Amino acid sequence: MSKDIPILSWQAGGAVLLGCVAGTLADVDKQGSTMAKVLFPVSALLKLLHVKHRALTHSLIFVLILTLATAALPPLYHQVLIAAYFSHPLIDMFNEKGVQLWWPLRFHVRVLPKFAAIDTGSWLETLFQWILLGLSIWIPFHALFEEFSTSFTIFALC
Repeated sequence: MSKDIPILSWQAGGAVLLGCVAGTLADVDKQGSTMAKVLFPVSALLKLLHVKHRALTHSLIFVLILTLATAALPPLYHQVLIAAYFSHPLIDMFNEKGVQLWWPLRFHVRVLPKFAAIDTGSWLETLFQWILLGLSIWIPFHALFEEFSTSFTIFALC
């Protein structure tokens, strides 16, 4: 990401909103999910094609296609879209079922053994969400603090 874009700018705000949408986009293959409702024609097509949840839309090949299809976006938005989108399959790999990362191959990839996997709706998932929320708040504020402290140091030296 570019360090030239101030963290408190319209560009940064747009990138955050894009990240929020892109992070949930992979669940368009899950009937009843928010993305399946918002993008109903896509979800219906995936259902007609018998695409299972955590398969095609959670795969590396889909991320590659999405990367190529959105390459014309400005660099900030392209990087945010791909990073946010790919974060979804990465996080789903903590689930007991894992994801078909190498779709169309049928095996599922997960990062934790089944006994330690984080089940959807469990207290571990809630804890994991709170940790990610804390990091997503801390990182920009930390960067903002660093930006202001650098500016203040330069101002104090003048």
